[in-house]
Amino acid sequence: MTDISSSFSTMDKMGRHGIIDVGSNSVRLVVFDGATRSPAYFFNEKVHCALGASLLKTGRLSQEGKRRALRAIKRFALLAEGMQLSSLSAIATAAVREACDGRQFCDEVEAKTGIVIKVTSGEDEARLAAQGVILGWPDAEGLVCDLGGSSTELVEVTNRRIGEALTTRIGHLSNSQQNCTGKNVNKLVRKTIAQTRHKLHRSYHTLFLVGGSWRVIARLDMERNNYPLKVLNEYRITPKSALKTISWANRLGYERLRMKDIVQPTRLQSLSVSGIILKELIAQYEPSMISVSAYGIREGLLFERMPEPLRRRDPLIEACRYSEYSSARLPGFGQTLFHFVKPLFNAQSEHTHRLIQAACLLHDVTWRAHPDYRAHISFDNATRANLGGIDHPGRIFLALSLFHRYRNQLGDPPGNYIHLLDANAVRQATILGKAMRFGAMFSATSTEKIGRLKFRAKKHVLTLFLPKSFEDMYGEVVEARFEALARAMDCQPELETI
Repeated sequence: MTDISSSFSTMDKMGRHGIIDVGSNSVRLVVFDGATRSPAYFFNEKVHCALGASLLKTGRLSQEGKRRALRAIKRFALLAEGMQLSSLSAIATAAVREACDGRQFCDEVEAKTGIVIKVTSGEDEARLAAQGVILGWPDAEGLVCDLGGSSTELVEVTNRRIGEALTTRIGHLSNSQQNCTGKNVNKLVRKTIAQTRHKLHRSYHTLFLVGGSWRVIARLDMERNNYPLKVLNEYRITPKSALKTISWANRLGYERLRMKDIVQPTRLQSLSVSGIILKELIAQYEPSMISVSAYGIREGLLFERMPEPLRRRDPLIEACRYSEYSSARLPGFGQTLFHFVKPLFNAQSEHTHRLIQAACLLHDVTWRAHPDYRAHISFDNATRANLGGIDHPGRIFLALSLFHRYRNQLGDPPGNYIHLLDANAVRQATILGKAMRFGAMFSATSTEKIGRLKFRAKKHVLTLFLPKSFEDMYGEVVEARFEALARAMDCQPELETI
């Protein structure tokens, strides 16, 4: 059996990392567990302090906001001490940066808690937001837009690199917007976004949205379209759908949206301005697709701490390998299983091979569940898990394959998910599930005795080659599962000993 313990030595050394994020609206403590390439959230607590509430009129931080923020940070300091973190860092964004008493507030926090708050520049915010996107989706290509309470950052990402970055003073709490009303808000946003277009002059196929205000629009888009998945990360929206959702939300109004209980009421208050900004971004940059990122500056900081070899790893595969390492009965067999079933999918793309590898790594992590429910639990886990580097169709492919890994009969899982995949992807996921179910019968054997599969498409024959000395391993249950796999592939099963 493959020994994978050494693969996680770097993660073990890095331990838990805490980040306190002091924003215009809220103060949050996030603790990341270890350094898996996909972030694992050990702890996450947010307090709505509204530090920037009075910045609009006075140029100073809100007195009540400062009191609440200091109280929250004191609690966070004690929590961090109790969790024995490897590191704890604190950052503050636009509100503290722009307030005339921002530095004084940071000094007070340091004096009373010992925590040093680093006040980021607009360019730093943009860079960290882009790093957060890259952490979740390494091949991201396009324009990242991080919308906060007091500023909006725009930054290019391409080939895992960060390009031009700009910061603006538009945001749902910003001074400039609140001094305007009605049509003047639209004019200000239009002028500001147009100015950014002069510097960010390339074509951007994808607009990556970072920030809670954008996630409100995404959640409303899901509601309007009756979308089955509720995972916001990598949710894709066409510009046309986004514009329709903004209009739909404006027609319903705040009270009716609040009654629907789709998002937090405090988040709904930002919808008007964020809708205006998104409409102008679409008009100026003309993206073909909009992608929502649940990862932002906090994840960007985590990415910054990772050693370069870890950064280069695949976030999806690393998360699945760690899940196997911590939850499977025989850690390491997932990779053996991947090589065993791979000959059935030689004609598939590299993207599909990556999903197949992820599924094989996860094929046994729900073994503790009751056998009657393993199929459904595996499906639910894949569709809801905190995984980076995977889009929504990929999640369904993964979930469907794991569903059939534990299910005897052909058929679809509950819920209206399958329409997110085309017919070929549904068939391949089903075949993969049956192949994993069959291959798992050899999990207790050594790698050299597992045998190998060969699929001859023109002859419609699936052959299992087993060592002669290991022929008795081919029992009745193994034979039944092999035949089930062959039926799913519309071919004939054949056993050969070697």
